[in-house]
Amino acid sequence: MVGVSCDPVAKHDKFIAKHDLPFTLLSDEDQKVCKAYGAWGLKKFMGREYEGIFRVTFLIGPNGRIEKIWPKVKPAEHAAEVLAELGA
Repeated sequence: MVGVSCDPVAKHDKFIAKHDLPFTLLSDEDQKVCKAYGAWGLKKFMGREYEGIFRVTFLIGPNGRIEKIWPKVKPAEHAAEVLAELGA
């Protein structure tokens, strides 16, 4: 399992330690990976538009193909959704 964020590695280290993440968190500071997966784009908040990362999960199979996409992920319940999909 791998996570991708646009934050720098130093910030990831603190986040990983604080939340005791059980997976690798990759830094995509130039947004190349996020843009390639369609997880970067125009967002709106309180009437302001800006570019940012979308919370999206991609389940990638052993053959390298995307098997399932969860758009608009809500962190509190999302792990259970993924585990259910995996049959765990």
